[in-house]
Amino acid sequence: MNIQRIEHGSKGAFIIKENNERLAEMTYSKAGDKLIIIDHTEVSDVLRGKGAGKQLVQAAVEYARSNQLKILPLCPFAKAVFDKTPEFTDVLS
Repeated sequence: MNIQRIEHGSKGAFIIKENNERLAEMTYSKAGDKLIIIDHTEVSDVLRGKGAGKQLVQAAVEYARSNQLKILPLCPFAKAVFDKTPEFTDVLS
């Protein structure tokens, strides 16, 4: 799956698109220069059960690592992924 990151001001999202249709999205807000807050994850029924949501969280983790950021997962789905994935704890706020 090809994941893209878009950002407008203090808001951003990691998205999965196919044929110009947005099939999955995880949105975040920037809180200062060193923190992003994941606030929502949504996956289309087309991708449900294929790990798309976890891949969005993985993309956020990689982005945070490469930019020396921390993540606060307020979204229940993203928080559950962090809780089940100990190797992501280095970027937790």
